[in-house]
Amino acid sequence: MTYCVALLLDQGLVLASDTRTNAGVDQVAIFPKMNVFEVPGERVITLMTAGNLAITQAVINRLREALKLSEGINLHNVTNMFDAAQLVGDQLRAVYEQDNEHLKNHNTEFSASILVGGQIQGEQPRLFSVYAAGNFIETSQETPYFQIGETKYGKPIIDRVVTHDSDIMEAVKCVLISFDSTIRSNISVAAPIDLLIYRTNSFNADCKQRLTESDPYYTTVRQGWSDGLRQVFAGLPNPDWC
Repeated sequence: MTYCVALLLDQGLVLASDTRTNAGVDQVAIFPKMNVFEVPGERVITLMTAGNLAITQAVINRLREALKLSEGINLHNVTNMFDAAQLVGDQLRAVYEQDNEHLKNHNTEFSASILVGGQIQGEQPRLFSVYAAGNFIETSQETPYFQIGETKYGKPIIDRVVTHDSDIMEAVKCVLISFDSTIRSNISVAAPIDLLIYRTNSFNADCKQRLTESDPYYTTVRQGWSDGLRQVFAGLPNPDWC
């Protein structure tokens, strides 16, 4: 399974993904699910993937091959983020046409979701969620984030804390707590966590971290959150019904 979350804020984007892939309890591996396409000073486009690993890797490889060929539309020459999301959706459809019948023959579902976030010079940062069918939606002021994969455990803290005008480093803290909640409740999601902080109009992807279970800051946040929850819970009154 997978957990990826992306937040679009006034100050920029916060994007994070786990790295666990498993096909059974004894087939666990680490694969990056975050892919950055960058033209320093001009654009940063980040894709995070969930679903069938072979499908999502095929999409990413097709996008990278288009860059090598330097022909036609690719993520380094699309004019805006909407077109970038459209291109990702087109490649998903192409992989579907290629693989879906074969997957059906093996009783396997065509499963893939991709978050596309970034900024291209001339517009503000934008964030899209692309579905397996290749269609997509964009964030709004009221809903400034997307999740894909194992979403239910990490959603409550984001809903309670994050708004479009949240401080970007506060949002990072919230995202890590969201990951801790998910990892505690679902064995199929695990560190290392790939984290990218993109500040509006910076046009570089320099602030990227890979956080392990033993990372000092991640450990501090996890422990502080657990201790704080226990203290708040202990301070709540007991019911007086009986």
